[in-house]
Amino acid sequence: MNLTLKKVTIIAERLLKDPIVKIVREAGASGHTLIAVEGEGSRGINASDWEGRNVQIDTIVSAAVADAILKRLTAKYLENYAVIAYVSDVTVLRRGKFANEEAPE
Repeated sequence: MNLTLKKVTIIAERLLKDPIVKIVREAGASGHTLIAVEGEGSRGINASDWEGRNVQIDTIVSAAVADAILKRLTAKYLENYAVIAYVSDVTVLRRGKFANEEAPE
């Protein structure tokens, strides 16, 4: 009945919201949750100080889809933008909603 999957959490500058959501969808996620967030980190002032809150994008996916998201995110944004990402194991109760996810080839 239960299924263990990966929760990918990405926190980024607001201006990256649409391109990162596109990466998440193209990697094979069937959906995501978007939250406006505030916080403080090691980089000091960033674009969000002028453009508004940062965004947090959460998606629950298979390990293969999580890897695809992180590879694309790393290649495009992690080095030059205020972006952090992390992955957690989660157990979902609605197995049928998530069981068919696979990373695209």
